[in-house]
Amino acid sequence: MKKSKKQEEKVKKTKHHYDKGQIFVKIMAGILAILMVVAAASTLIYSLMI
Repeated sequence: MKKSKKQEEKVKKTKHHYDKGQIFVKIMAGILAILMVVAAASTLIYSLMI
């Protein structure tokens, strides 16, 4: 059973392909999200200590 060229192109399009820019953006978004949570928690702890 041979696949036609159109079916092969559809298979190639469905695979996830991440370039370096997308990976960098996802990592930076994760780091910034962690920093926001840490900043909010530290602000809450500081305000409760006063």
